[in-house]
Amino acid sequence: MPRVVIDNGVCPNSTVVKIDSVRSPGILLESVQLLTDMNLWIRKAYISSDGKWNMDVFHVSDLNGNKLTDENLIRYIEKSIETSHYCKSEGYTGLTALELTGTDRVGLLSEVFAVLADLECDVVEAKAWTHNGRIASMIYVKDGNSGTPIDGDSDRVQRVEGQLRNLLKADDGYQNDTRTCVSYGGNTHMERRLHQRMFMDRDYEKKFDSEKSPIVSVQNLPKRGYSVVNLQCKDRLKLLFDVVCTLTDMAYIVFHAAIRTVGETAFLEFYVRHSDGNPVNSEPERQRLIQCLQAAIERRTIKGLRLELCTADRPGLLAEVTRVFRENGLNVARAEVSTKDGIARNVFYVTDANGNPIDPEIIKSIREKIGIDDLSVKEQFPSSYREAVEKEQQQEPQDQAGRLGGGTVLVSLGSLFMRNLYQLGLIKSYF
Repeated sequence: MPRVVIDNGVCPNSTVVKIDSVRSPGILLESVQLLTDMNLWIRKAYISSDGKWNMDVFHVSDLNGNKLTDENLIRYIEKSIETSHYCKSEGYTGLTALELTGTDRVGLLSEVFAVLADLECDVVEAKAWTHNGRIASMIYVKDGNSGTPIDGDSDRVQRVEGQLRNLLKADDGYQNDTRTCVSYGGNTHMERRLHQRMFMDRDYEKKFDSEKSPIVSVQNLPKRGYSVVNLQCKDRLKLLFDVVCTLTDMAYIVFHAAIRTVGETAFLEFYVRHSDGNPVNSEPERQRLIQCLQAAIERRTIKGLRLELCTADRPGLLAEVTRVFRENGLNVARAEVSTKDGIARNVFYVTDANGNPIDPEIIKSIREKIGIDDLSVKEQFPSSYREAVEKEQQQEPQDQAGRLGGGTVLVSLGSLFMRNLYQLGLIKSYF
């Protein structure tokens, strides 16, 4: 059973979560998933696997950049990790899951919600990502009249799948790149499944803009049998989850890692092997790993203006709201939909049809149509978090800040960390 220690006295601006556990497949992803599902910002992390044991240390804060002070939350984190039965998907029990992948276009999501409304399917929760001209979405629905899953009616399921497949087919008329499926229950973590759907859709194959893409390098340590994966990109919420999720689903095992933020830039370093025990052993494999990690980071990177809708839920609400977006030429780049206790809380990231910022007058008009009190424009990056990061960086030794953020594009954090562990006697060997 994992042993968890949560300490608020070590770091001035973050809570330290230490996890000691027996090494097993997926254990790191489970821990990171738990912390990120609680909307905790992992600002720094050290991960080490020595023999049969894992030692993971996470520096976390809330969305405002503050330490965790709620004792109930702290106990919940401890219990969840130690018992390993935390599962956010429990709330999806009794719903029907729709998984969609296809070619993205302006207004597509509006059409999807309109079809579901016409077929009397109420959307309880949904997430949609777009990347490289592709869209992936998971939508949990129930019957609009009975509140039960729709799986029992095979004819209705076929109608839902058929109409959604027609919407998602490519403009050239071919459906080879369109995938829809219906499943029952709630055993799938939505965001991990979205990564898997986009990975299966090969969204990573499009050539990236080198000036805007996350910087990723993969190098081998032949004498140690590891591949070293370095990443540098803008820090954001759930960044570590996206990277670890992708490494796990590509069957790479993380043995050691170090994650750190300098200002608004994140530096991540992983020592990995494939599940067959080998490091990356060919140039095509190396390039594929780089492309997949870049895609994993970019899928959730904030695109466009964040609009938040909070209002009483009603049948067809999503279809109405997204129709207004479509009629005003707005493209939904990302969406997060949830309904609880009769209240809809939905987040949309929107751009114009070309992916550019939107004229403020158009936003004003849309808010008037939907309801100024219901639809609000939110800041994209919490200023309080930026201020907390900047404050912490001011307290860092100048030589350390220079080493991490100076002229070097990619830096080696893990090697310093692992060497310190070895010198302290906490691991038996330093690679």
